[in-house]
Amino acid sequence: MERIYSIDFIKFFAIFAVVVIHVFPLDGFMGYYVIDNVARFAVPFFFVASGYFFAQNMSKQKSSFRYFKTYVLKLIKIYLSWLIFYTFYDVMLIFLNGNDVSDQLIEYFKPFTLLNLIYYGKGTSGYQLWFLTALIWSTVTIFLFFQIKKMNTLFGISFVLNVIGLLGQSYTFVFKLPVNTTRDALFFGLFYTTLGVIFKLNTHFDTFRKISRFTSLALAIFFSLFQVIEAYVLDKVLTGSHGEYFLSTTLLTTFLFFYALNNKKLGKGLWITKVGGNALGIYITHVLLLDVFNRMIKYLGLEYLSDLAIWNICYTLFIFTASYKTYHVLQKIKFRVKQP
Repeated sequence: MERIYSIDFIKFFAIFAVVVIHVFPLDGFMGYYVIDNVARFAVPFFFVASGYFFAQNMSKQKSSFRYFKTYVLKLIKIYLSWLIFYTFYDVMLIFLNGNDVSDQLIEYFKPFTLLNLIYYGKGTSGYQLWFLTALIWSTVTIFLFFQIKKMNTLFGISFVLNVIGLLGQSYTFVFKLPVNTTRDALFFGLFYTTLGVIFKLNTHFDTFRKISRFTSLALAIFFSLFQVIEAYVLDKVLTGSHGEYFLSTTLLTTFLFFYALNNKKLGKGLWITKVGGNALGIYITHVLLLDVFNRMIKYLGLEYLSDLAIWNICYTLFIFTASYKTYHVLQKIKFRVKQP
């Protein structure tokens, strides 16, 4: 099977975009606003790539269930490991604080419900772990529909659910859903992961794959800019609230993935492609490092630096690089533990 270097290449920019979203202040000048909304392609792209490779690997295996079980168990292990780690980190900070420890612990563990831990991936300071629970449940659903050969049906259902989620989150002037967030498996992860599977399995996409590289990239750039405009109109004119994902996000992600599939050798041999291949590790660790260094900055009384554009640029690069290096070290430790 030919390796698709372009996906890891784009993953580099996607994971960098995630770090940008978490580092840059939302209430800064217009440049921050543009950057924040352009970067919203990142997580949908991760879901699509995950779905694509899941379908690709399932189609290669003699036993699709065996691969499914191995893949999902791996995701569960990663999620549980980091859930425990972030819980330990949070509890350690409570003890270091030293004030009303018992009351703080009771308050801290209140959100540890089965729904939050198993489905939403919430409860700890590792708020980014929602991606793993959403991917796990999306993959389980996809496998069930894959077994009964109803992937096109699932794609239609997931699309409708995604639109409902968008209307209830970013387009609240239409209606508001009775849930706190739609950034989960049902309304978000399932659609984009299924989209990745459809990219791989559905021959109806062959016509679209004939779109030239230039056209795919041009359309991705166009919808990226349109996403900024859409976010601005919804925020400043209609709803007054900052949305996260929009109808244009679907088209942006779709054409960006078309571009990757039509340009498979893009990034071959480049360092950033290697880094992009470790996007999940950077995604999981960067929130920890960001919290640690934000606390150091607050302790030193340097919060005012967040108003400086050059500081945010340098700080983003630092957190990104440190996250990659940290994950690389953790992988080395893991390897040595397994094979002393």
